Amino acid sequence: MKPIAVIALKEIQEGLRNRWVFAATLLLAGLSLSLTLLGSAPTGHVGAAALDVVIVSLSSLTIFLLPLIALLISHDAIVGEMERGTMILLLSYPVARTHVVLGKFLGHVTILSFATLVGYGVSALALVISGTPVSSQSWAAFAAMLGTSVLLGAVFVALGYAASSLVRQRGTAAGIAVGIWLLLVLVFDMALLGVLVVDQGRLISSGVLNVLLFFNPTDLYRLSNLTGTNVSQFAGMAGLAGTVHPSFVSLLAGMAAWVAVPLGLAILVFARREL
Repeated sequence: MKPIAVIALKEIQEGLRNRWVFAATLLLAGLSLSLTLLGSAPTGHVGAAALDVVIVSLSSLTIFLLPLIALLISHDAIVGEMERGTMILLLSYPVARTHVVLGKFLGHVTILSFATLVGYGVSALALVISGTPVSSQSWAAFAAMLGTSVLLGAVFVALGYAASSLVRQRGTAAGIAVGIWLLLVLVFDMALLGVLVVDQGRLISSGVLNVLLFFNPTDLYRLSNLTGTNVSQFAGMAGLAGTVHPSFVSLLAGMAAWVAVPLGLAILVFARREL
């Protein structure tokens, strides 16, 4: 475990030196604070609890922004070091290649977790300071949103590592990262919606839809935060919540699998790669 911790600390120090940590934290804090202060201004008084509105807003923001940040900081984690020649120097020390991948992954997830918890925590702090009443149920939903946001970030860091281990040029890894973001954040849901409209329930039952949603980690994140709680009615997810029925634990297990598979692929490919 010590080599993994040392490499993770090195990644965090490089993130601090390159201002990645500060930039991501300020970006998330600025956007979340703006959403909190604006609140229900566009729609007036909607009878919703303030923190529930914040959860819906931040969940929608997370689906688009956090995967992009995760892919930006991870897509050249392996191929970038190989291009610069620093990977050979790193492997000259008594560390295994598996330790390198796991250490760098842990460092990047730590950076992303810090940015997410501090950035989104500003919203909760603003509500507390303003004296806004918040129920225990809303606090629990907010805590679940923070945890699943970190997990979603870890999914896309792992996908970035898989891309970084498969190619020999940073430019190619960047192109793959953009393609992954477009496919999983934008294209998949639009294609699935089109299929559902055309099918009209003839072939795709609710059971099949449950399975299809597990092919996209952003859908698992959306289901875990915007359905099954009192925020679903404000997020426009009440209809979907009545159609699909995966449990919260199965959604977390699905997201964990999305971390394990690409990270395992990155370890396997990098272990067999010639420097």
